[in-house]
Formats: sequence, C-alpha cells, structure tokens
Amino acid sequence: MAKTNQPSIVLASASARRKELLAGLGLTFIVQPSVASEVVEEEVSPEEYVTILAQRKARDVAFSLADNENESFLVIGSDTIVVLDDTILGKPGHEEEAFRMLSSLQGRTHTVYTGVCIVETATGREKSGYRATKVTMRKLTPDKIRRYIATGEPMDKAGAYGIQGYGAMLVSHLEGDYFSVVGLPVALVSDFLEEFGVKLL
Repeated sequence: MAKTNQPSIVLASASARRKELLAGLGLTFIVQPSVASEVVEEEVSPEEYVTILAQRKARDVAFSLADNENESFLVIGSDTIVVLDDTILGKPGHEEEAFRMLSSLQGRTHTVYTGVCIVETATGREKSGYRATKVTMRKLTPDKIRRYIATGEPMDKAGAYGIQGYGAMLVSHLEGDYFSVVGLPVALVSDFLEEFGVKLL
C-alpha cells in the first residue's frame, strides 16, 4: 500500500458505543480490538488505572501494526471504570454480580473514569489522558433492577449499566462529560487527534 500523508486511524476496541462516537466525528477508521490483559495488579488510583489500560490497549494494537512500514497508524485505546467509595466496579461476570453492583449504586453518586491513549506507529509518540464524571442514580427497587438486568444490557458495561440505553432511566443526573460515561471522551480524543495533525473541523 502506498504511503499516505495522513495516518490511518485504528480503534483498539470492539465496543459498539465507542465505534458510534468515533464515527460521529466524521472519521474513517479501522476496528482492531486489543487482546491485552485488562488486569492491573498494582495498587493505583482510578485515574492511573484507566490510563494504564488505555495505554496497554493502544500499545498492543500499535505493536501488531508496526510491521506495516509503508503506512502510519494512529491507534486509539480507551478504558472505562465506575468507582464507588474507592471501589472499582468493572463489567459484571454474571447476573447476581450485576444485581449487587446496581444495588450498591442506586440512590447514590459515583464517578465514571474513562482513559484514552493514542499511539502513532510511525514514531511511537503517545498522548494519553482521562476524564472523570460524577453520576447520580435514582433510587431503584430490587424488582426494577432485576427487570433492567433481564434486558441483558448490563452484562458488558462497567458498573453494570449503559447510560445510552435502558440505563438512561436509572440516572438522575450527572456532572461532567456524558460521552465519557458512554465510553469515549469525544472532546479529549478530538484534541489529541488534532495534535497528531488530524483536522476535524
């Protein structure tokens, strides 16, 4: 393939939400999900946690593309977690875990952290950062939580809910970046892409 002036953009995620948000910027991109480990062994802050995983995912895919000497890529990695009382809530492994997560979140305020990392394969240059958003959930009865779990929506979402779907009915209000809660801080991504020479407007 002939070398182009503009790097090809690669999303290192299989998330349908992230694909939709990135497409909303008018970008053409390739999807190549990362296979990097999502386990962080060391004790770190939530900010460090999502940044480490976003970097790990972007670097994993960038490394797999490094042999393409005739083309440069900008690889976007991202990770989202829900934090309540200093406890990180990832994706539930089963319905009872989803029920426990949602029961602990209902009627309270938690923080959603989303990290982003962009790696340029031609130079190895990186940009990474995160956004934090406070989300307050409505008070929910056990029956309503069960009915929400029955939709299947919670099972691949951090904190066992998706704000862009049925989960929107569970949320009272939020303070911060809505798109970060969905899974990709669009403004931050666009700022980073501009620094790599991708003009979005």
